[in-house]
Amino acid sequence: MSLTSLAAGGGAGYAPRDRTQDTMSKNNTLKPRLPRGFADRGPSDLAATERMLQAIRRTYELYGFEAVETPFIEYTEALGKFLPDQDRPNEGVFSFQDEDEQWLSLRYDLTAPLARYVAENFDALPKPYRSYRVGWVFRNEKPGPGRFRQFMQFDADTVGAASVAADAEICMMAADTLESVGIKRGDYVVKVNNRKVLDGVMEAAGLIGQENAGRRLTVLRAIDKLDRLGPEGVRQLLGEGRRDESGDFTPGARLDEAAIHQILAFTAAKGESNEATVERLKRAAGSSLGAEGVAELQEIADLIAASGYADRVAIDPAVVRGLEYYTGPVFEAELTFTVMNEDGQPIRFGSVGGGGRYDGLVGRFRTEPVPATGFSIGVSRLLAALKAVNSPVVAGSAIHGPVVVLVMDRERLADYQRMVATLRNAGIRAELYLGSSGLKAQMKYADRRGSPCVVIQGSDEKARGEVQIKDLIEGAKAADAIASHEEWKAARPAQFSVSQERLVEAVREVLGRHGS
Repeated sequence: MSLTSLAAGGGAGYAPRDRTQDTMSKNNTLKPRLPRGFADRGPSDLAATERMLQAIRRTYELYGFEAVETPFIEYTEALGKFLPDQDRPNEGVFSFQDEDEQWLSLRYDLTAPLARYVAENFDALPKPYRSYRVGWVFRNEKPGPGRFRQFMQFDADTVGAASVAADAEICMMAADTLESVGIKRGDYVVKVNNRKVLDGVMEAAGLIGQENAGRRLTVLRAIDKLDRLGPEGVRQLLGEGRRDESGDFTPGARLDEAAIHQILAFTAAKGESNEATVERLKRAAGSSLGAEGVAELQEIADLIAASGYADRVAIDPAVVRGLEYYTGPVFEAELTFTVMNEDGQPIRFGSVGGGGRYDGLVGRFRTEPVPATGFSIGVSRLLAALKAVNSPVVAGSAIHGPVVVLVMDRERLADYQRMVATLRNAGIRAELYLGSSGLKAQMKYADRRGSPCVVIQGSDEKARGEVQIKDLIEGAKAADAIASHEEWKAARPAQFSVSQERLVEAVREVLGRHGS
């Protein structure tokens, strides 16, 4: 059965519009096109991503976390409905039915599948259970600039630890991870809040019960925009609503003035230090639940200070996190340096990861409560940030293509293949040109492949027991300084002959010259 998106309202009897005409070109061939919200990635991007993932992986393992992998697809009921988007049915999850009429969904994050995995393997796993996972997740949301339907996350979670010491450790690990990939200290901050404090404030403001679920979500979204809109913009969103510069109107939570004042007092509790912030939050807590959350933040602040991370991890009431399964401390890793937006204006890069405590998620599968906390890095967004600061982790040295053995005589393919095998057996990336073109096109092919050099053996070289090595990188540099084609032919820049027995040695010399 074809994939049907529950988020798009698909189901039994759903018949999408025939878009065949949209996908055919004028000559009646299929038009190649990428779906909106998805992206192709080339070799350099993949290589940079892998270097970054290796650095993250080393940090996670330094903290004692071990790898686990779950599939892309889970039973829909196992994933639950925790995404913050109420504007689309089923919270933007791609889903379909199997032959048993069971609903399956592409995972929208890596946390919900972990909860299923832990519950299913509970007795066999050590508790607390510390794991990390990296992989693609999918959301059927409206795509836009920097907003994709498929993106990669890299998570680390501790399951089975009720102490907020586990949350403090996650925050410290997030800080160490950012530094391990090349973000300088002072260019980032890991922010911490507690959903219990926020829930306590909303409880005091009268926003309790299922009937107020939509208004609570509106409040969360309003607070999340504090950095961008400021207190007055948030005030409007907590009230009747806000009209932006373009004239678009966003409906508000329609709170009364007393409730708005209480929530704004909570968001304004940020002090000069973690200790000052905690003291202000004690006055804004609003209820016993809020006071419990403030006590947990106090403990986290003490642990952070004792470990020497107080300059990198900050208690911040403006952190809310959108997912509804969070039950306690929540975290956000924010980059504080500025980059230029599309209009050439300086903006802060913003969040590259976040997480929090989700004590109820694993417990959905078991009779007893199972505490858990974790952190997730947005891989694509962090990669973009590292490119912006030219981090050596993603810049690396240039990755060259393989050495290409050119085909000068098609009757001697076996000889050329033997050369390729000799290079590969020596651990050198190499390939035989498999096209049907002449020398000029073969050289152009090698250049497009990013080859550092090519191997040439015509009939004259064969008779002398030699091969010619052409250093394409040095040749390109030298060619820029040669005025005419005649000069270039006479000079043959960066091209030399060696005996065939010295093939491997000569190629290695060229590769070593260019850091390969």
